Amino acid sequence: MPTIAIVGAGPGLGLSIARTFGGHGFDVALVSRTRENLNGLVAELTKDGITAEGFQADVSAPEQLTGALAAATGHFGRIDVLEYSPQPNSIMSTPAEVTLDTLRPQIDGLLYGAVTAVQAVLPDMRKSGSGTLLFTTGGGAIDPHPALAALNIAHAALRNWAVNLHNTLGAEGIYAANVSINVAIAEQAPQAGIPYRAPDEIAQDYWTLHTRRETADHFVGA
Repeated sequence: MPTIAIVGAGPGLGLSIARTFGGHGFDVALVSRTRENLNGLVAELTKDGITAEGFQADVSAPEQLTGALAAATGHFGRIDVLEYSPQPNSIMSTPAEVTLDTLRPQIDGLLYGAVTAVQAVLPDMRKSGSGTLLFTTGGGAIDPHPALAALNIAHAALRNWAVNLHNTLGAEGIYAANVSINVAIAEQAPQAGIPYRAPDEIAQDYWTLHTRRETADHFVGA
């Protein structure tokens, strides 16, 4: 069975991506900070007949994340698809208010965490000549939001790197793509006039990216 590792898995988009890939025959490795969250996700997927296992790690702690992905590889044999989408710590800060203290948590969890995750799975992908790397960012990676300046910096850097990975790893059979989500992820609009898309619908975009491998930069809008 092929395996997808979802880093930053939660009960919204992460669970939907797990169900989508699991429904196509993938085993699922889930990485999250809390054991309670992991246990709940595994139980949900098991009810759907999907083989899943949880691995606890904080994405901002490189040794924890590396260890969790090594454990997932040992459990499932290898990671065929990495999806990276931890919930950001959205500290509100305008561009002029950005400081090292407001920026560092975003860089640690979003950019450095993604680099750590890729370095954990890429050697095996290169050895086999196949693999998929999928990253999730907000719409501010493309069109910055004044109130989320620090978060936008980290997301823009992650998007840039993802596209660069795509441009340089394709010849080795490894596909990389970034998904910039510029809508609320919900079953219904959180407020009147707020654009949204259901998590199951967005998860289908990830499956399409993995199977078609056509673009490195995917935008999810209203």
